[in-house]
Amino acid sequence: MQLRYSFRLYPSTGQRTALARAFGCARVVYNDALRARETAREQGLPFPKTGDLSKRLITEAKNTPKRAWLGEVSAVVLQQSLRDLDTAYKNFFDGLKGKRPKVGAPRYKSKRDTRQAVRFTANARWSITAGRKLRLPKIGDVRVRWSRMLPSTPSTVTVVKDSAGRYFASFVVETGPSEVLPTTAPELGIDLGLGHFAVLSDGTKVDSPRFLRRAEK
Repeated sequence: MQLRYSFRLYPSTGQRTALARAFGCARVVYNDALRARETAREQGLPFPKTGDLSKRLITEAKNTPKRAWLGEVSAVVLQQSLRDLDTAYKNFFDGLKGKRPKVGAPRYKSKRDTRQAVRFTANARWSITAGRKLRLPKIGDVRVRWSRMLPSTPSTVTVVKDSAGRYFASFVVETGPSEVLPTTAPELGIDLGLGHFAVLSDGTKVDSPRFLRRAEK
């Protein structure tokens, strides 16, 4: 089982600039990949695979004047942006197949979006320093306000900037059976009414038995 823990970050001015750069680069790679797949669909070509997009839009793009600045951020951030697009497509297609609630097709991201985020996996070699700061590649040691202890070593960390300009670190940790809350007996609320005999808190409606109406007949 996986749990997510979020903590407030307080990056310095330079770190905020580096994070803005990371948000922008991840957004560009995401949009480039979405554009490549939409173009292939319109032209009736095979759906580009993630590996091919990674080579073309990240590795090769860094060697071009137009996208040379992609090399200024962690490559893991850019790779995870492609994974996010894969997830968006999977959720969209699963919704069409009835495997999950329907969601819209992947859309292009904008720098004006209220939420900006980048994700670092273990491959990025991020860490928590001895001084309890969050060390992020090509960003630095960011001050964290820890409100509780993490139950285990996190597998990933996502840095989020919300619409109010606040920064958060969101950690994903694995938990064992002992850390799962115990099972509790369900409780049900009952509301007696006129239209229905009873309406339960889970949404179930019980029709009135109408004994008097049947007796009159």
